[in-house]
This record gives sequence, C-alpha cells and structure tokens, in this order.
Amino acid sequence: MADLFSAEWMASFAEHWNDESDLVGPLGEIGFNSVIGYGFPDDDQPTGVLVVENGKAVSGGAYNGEELNWDIRASADQWNKWIAKPPGMMGLGAAFTTGKMKFKVGDYGAMLKDPRMAKPFIKSFSVMGKV
Repeated sequence: MADLFSAEWMASFAEHWNDESDLVGPLGEIGFNSVIGYGFPDDDQPTGVLVVENGKAVSGGAYNGEELNWDIRASADQWNKWIAKPPGMMGLGAAFTTGKMKFKVGDYGAMLKDPRMAKPFIKSFSVMGKV
C-alpha cells in the first residue's frame, strides 16, 4: 500500500472517487469544483491534493503549491481509523469540535449545513478505504 496521501495514493483515490456515483453524481449536480488538500496537523502544507471539477476528480497527486479551496488535516492515526471504519455525520462533528480534524482552509460549518455537500464528504471516507 502506498503511503497515505502520497502521489500514488492520491492518484488511486482519484480513480476510486470517480467510480463512486454517490460522490460524482451529487457533486456534479451542484457544479462542485474544488482543490482539496489532505494532510497532517503539524505540517506546513498538505501532503496530497485532489482536484475536482463538476464532481469528478480530474487529478490526484502530491501537493505542489496549488491554491486550495479546502485543506483538511488530522493525525495519521485518526485518518487510518476513518479509513478502516468511515465516520458518520456525528463522528465527523465530534472530530471537528474536539480538534481531531482541522480545516486550515474551507468552511466546515457551511459544508455541514448543506446536505448536498455533507453527504458526499462523508462518502469520501469510505472511498479512501478502497485505496
């Protein structure tokens, strides 16, 4: 298995993302376009990046200075727990309020209030488990 959020891991994540109709469909319907960074709390920058256009992942790889719409951070242990057992809405809410998940860029509260974005966000964790 490739290292979490490495270029190889992110490329595989992008492929699995596009295979998941519960991500691509709903996000495509709302014209979701984002550059999403994934990484760890103490790092200066994210490790990996996923570029999404109209709900579809168009690239995934190592972060290379892209301007981010979202920058999601958690410890490697926490990421691995979520990958092994994807969280639900309550679990993610608790992780955010306790600081286990941090958004260096992006508005977590606004995303959660919009079910068109919240449900696919939750689904993305089960897709990570396929990488």
